[in-house]
Amino acid sequence: MIHRAGAGLACLLIALSSNAAKAQEAQQQPQQLQPQESPAARFDGKPYWELVIGPFAVHWSNESEHKHVYLLGIEGSLPGAPQWSHADGTIWGFSAFNNSFGQPSAYAYYGYRWDNLFGYPSLYLKLTGGVLYGYKGEYENKVPFNHDGFGLGIIPGIGYRITPFDAVQVNMLGAAGLIFTYNRRF
Repeated sequence: MIHRAGAGLACLLIALSSNAAKAQEAQQQPQQLQPQESPAARFDGKPYWELVIGPFAVHWSNESEHKHVYLLGIEGSLPGAPQWSHADGTIWGFSAFNNSFGQPSAYAYYGYRWDNLFGYPSLYLKLTGGVLYGYKGEYENKVPFNHDGFGLGIIPGIGYRITPFDAVQVNMLGAAGLIFTYNRRF
């Protein structure tokens, strides 16, 4: 019940922040952004770093052994994407977190970002893949191809860029659930 209430609260906060951001963009548009220009456009062609904070996760199952998940990460961009890709940008990063079973864990990844999703300049999609570490002992089978705590991860995410520097994002954690993050560019 608490997880569902938390998920509802997170969705409400995302919706409210996006409406507030739209109102703010409408007031400041002539000064900051041109019409139909993505908030991410200020960083196009330039590398950037993004701090990722994940204070909340929702699990599809209510296992009694589930613990609260905390995530802190850093993500870097490389301008553009390979010629064979339809992506707008290449990303790589590292995050440290307490997994759902209270074990210290990490995820090192590489991936792509697609901006201007469905014609909405602030909406984007991310897909990352990499190495997960930390699911050990009786929880080894919770991550695919896990051996001695090292496993593989593929994490899709969808986000909304509130300002050129701030975004909220939802990442799918396989069949386990979702994690909500706040991302800050610098």
